[in-house]
Amino acid sequence: MNTDIIVGLDIGTTKIACLVGRLTENNKIEILGIGRSESVGVQRGVVTNIEQTINSIRAAVQQAERESGVDIKVVNVGIAGQHIRSVQQRGMYMCNRVEDEITRDDVKQLISDMHKVLLLPGERIIHALPQEFSVDGENGIKNPVGMSGVRMEANFHVITGQVTAIGNIFKCVERAGLQVKELMLEPLASSAAVLSDEEKEAGVALVDIGGGTTDVAIFQDGIIRHTAVIPFGGNIITEDIRHGCTIMKNEAEALKTQYGSALSTEAESAIICIKGLRGRATREISTKVLAEIIQARMSEILELVHYEIKNSGYEKKLIGGIVLTGGGSQLKHMKQLVEYTTGLDCRIGYPNEHVSKAPSEKMLIPALATGVGLVISGAEVMEPVATPVTKAQGEIEKEEAPVQDPRNPRGILNILRDFFETKDEEA
Repeated sequence: MNTDIIVGLDIGTTKIACLVGRLTENNKIEILGIGRSESVGVQRGVVTNIEQTINSIRAAVQQAERESGVDIKVVNVGIAGQHIRSVQQRGMYMCNRVEDEITRDDVKQLISDMHKVLLLPGERIIHALPQEFSVDGENGIKNPVGMSGVRMEANFHVITGQVTAIGNIFKCVERAGLQVKELMLEPLASSAAVLSDEEKEAGVALVDIGGGTTDVAIFQDGIIRHTAVIPFGGNIITEDIRHGCTIMKNEAEALKTQYGSALSTEAESAIICIKGLRGRATREISTKVLAEIIQARMSEILELVHYEIKNSGYEKKLIGGIVLTGGGSQLKHMKQLVEYTTGLDCRIGYPNEHVSKAPSEKMLIPALATGVGLVISGAEVMEPVATPVTKAQGEIEKEEAPVQDPRNPRGILNILRDFFETKDEEA
């Protein structure tokens, strides 16, 4: 696969989306291909059936390969689920060089040290996100690189998940013939796709309503302040319609997407006819009743979202209000219901903030925000390809030895082999 190609794999509850993109010269993302398949084997962001999930991943990846013409081997994977937990931690790092500046390596070491903090049994750190730094007691520093100092400290937003849930995702991806490059919390990926830098600076709450979960990420002063995963999403609304109208699940989903409204007062007065089972009469359902079922459950979800926003302590500081994305945001009158429930301004977030080109603009719907965000986030951490220096340009610098993976014993064997071969030549 080309080194400038980035692939995002969103393993959701209702769908698995695979997006192939690349970074353009103007630092925008060009989407080359999109593959989607029904997610079978995932419940509320957690893998419940390995084989079914593998088959769903393969189907999405193969479609993306056909559209993009790219052989996909490495992917950036999103993770969510009710097992996700976030805590605030403070870390400290002592620099050995008093007279020198703080370097990027020092900051990386501080972040790396945060991955060693004591966790609850069965948990693993997914992200350790630095917020404000302090250098020798000087607080409120966003970027300490280049400053002189000895004692560097930082507040961290640490996001953890269950080891077993993370391991099952890795297992499914690897058995599908792929390699995981980055594992990213899905609301962080979605924020990269739908939020602007100005919104993150002003203060904004991203609410991603997926099939199994509703993810919340709060930004202020350009820094991630709070994350939460609510274990309810669009699927529970489908179940409510199914039981309330006594119809099949696929019919309930079709009713929700085609005729559903989040506000019963705004819903049109109409009757929908649904064909009955063999030998049974046609069933009639009112759009008003349908909207009442949807509004009741969606109001409950938004109340939980509002609680998370108040619990973060940033409710009064969100100048940018709420940005709503995900498949659940595509319901009619969702914007009005959010503003009525929370009292905050709201807009629907489409993942076109950093995309310059896509196979079809109609494909860039809120339901694909996480997949687009995984491509964008993957591009941000890409290592630039070094241009070799020729003799005409000057003396060729000695190449650095490749860094060996400490988990790979072949690296140690190669070192020993080179050592003994050198001794034989000297003898």
